[in-house]
Amino acid sequence: MVTNVLTSKSETTEGHTERDVLVYKKVIWKIIPFLCFCYIAAYLDRINVGLAKLHMLSDVHLSEAAFGLGAGLFFVGYIIFEVPSNLIMEKVGAKIWIARIMITWGILSGLTMFVTTPMQFYVLRFLLGAAEAGFLPGVLYYLTTWFPTYYRGKIIALFMIGLPLAVIIGSPLSGWIMGTFDQILGFTGWQWLFFLEAIPSVLLGILTLKVLPNHFSKAKWLSSDEKAIIEENLKKDLSTNSAAKEKSSFKDGFFNLNILKLGAINFSMLLCTYSMGFWLPTFIKNTGMSNVLHIGLLVAIPSVIGLIAMLLIGKSSDKYRERRWHLVIPFIVGSIALFFTSMFSANLVMTVILFSIAAIATTGTIPVFFSLPATFLSGTAAATGFALACSLANLAGLVSNTLVGYAIQITGKPDGALLVFAVCLLISCLIVLSLPKKLVNK
Repeated sequence: MVTNVLTSKSETTEGHTERDVLVYKKVIWKIIPFLCFCYIAAYLDRINVGLAKLHMLSDVHLSEAAFGLGAGLFFVGYIIFEVPSNLIMEKVGAKIWIARIMITWGILSGLTMFVTTPMQFYVLRFLLGAAEAGFLPGVLYYLTTWFPTYYRGKIIALFMIGLPLAVIIGSPLSGWIMGTFDQILGFTGWQWLFFLEAIPSVLLGILTLKVLPNHFSKAKWLSSDEKAIIEENLKKDLSTNSAAKEKSSFKDGFFNLNILKLGAINFSMLLCTYSMGFWLPTFIKNTGMSNVLHIGLLVAIPSVIGLIAMLLIGKSSDKYRERRWHLVIPFIVGSIALFFTSMFSANLVMTVILFSIAAIATTGTIPVFFSLPATFLSGTAAATGFALACSLANLAGLVSNTLVGYAIQITGKPDGALLVFAVCLLISCLIVLSLPKKLVNK
């Protein structure tokens, strides 16, 4: 899959040689798979609580609403520390800071196995969010220091396949761990789940110090000529993007209307993403499915669809140099799918199908969306803008989990919350179309 991203001269941007393509192909192989594995570990540690919930509620004395609050508190810590984290990374370098993030979140995720009260659950979820803050926007900013604008749709898609892969791999694995390790050494299946799935994060964090260059100029596996090609293309890209070139300070990234719009758009996307990430196991269980391994396998299906959509939409967006309608059309389709989920909440097959369609909107559009901030900003402004957009958007984690939790507790169904999320996607279509066409389609 990676090898086909930049393989032929016909896919290059006009004016770029086969030599350029080979350089970027080399860079992709060296850093993207590793960063993708890191994202898999990060997202798995974030959402495995959704499957653990099926067995841990009684042990920790959590109600549905209390679980939703605890799951949402992750995003409070995440939001508070996201912008500072990205600014620190710009100063100390990606290698040290991403390693720090991964090691601390791995340790905190593993400690979740020891919670026995709601308050302990709340505190650890908040700390986990604070520890992970800055990873995603940090990596996205890091990629802008390697790849020019016209490659980023595909590049971000390759990195962010870690999100659906975390569910595709992690959900069946989590179900298997909970069923196989239950009561071994006196620990329950959900306790083993948090412990075992934390180990890869810590190990990958340590490997980051060896594998990841702080900057392309520090990459020992690049020749001087290859570094010169990357530097020249980045300079050309910035010189032709006057909007980004002129906005490079902290103030430009923090006080920027377009970044606020992006935050609102991503907020709607994440409302749906997190409703699936944290609650889809519960939705499937409510259709009558009880086997945890089977639930894990079914949860993976929408992520497979989202992964395919992510690669296709990202590639199409780059090919046609078009961003806005590559967001709007999937959003409309996804909102329709969410609307109909309330009519089929007791039907297992339709539940999986509708959430698979919704995944096209929430997961499939990710690479297109995250290619946008760097079209407005550069330098410190880009680091700040990525983090601010993600911070605003991640309010959705608190809102989504809290709304779904209360909806289930009060009515027994998540329908009301999902309808709200569908409307938010439609509103986001208008915000997307308000973005300057000439700028975002560059």
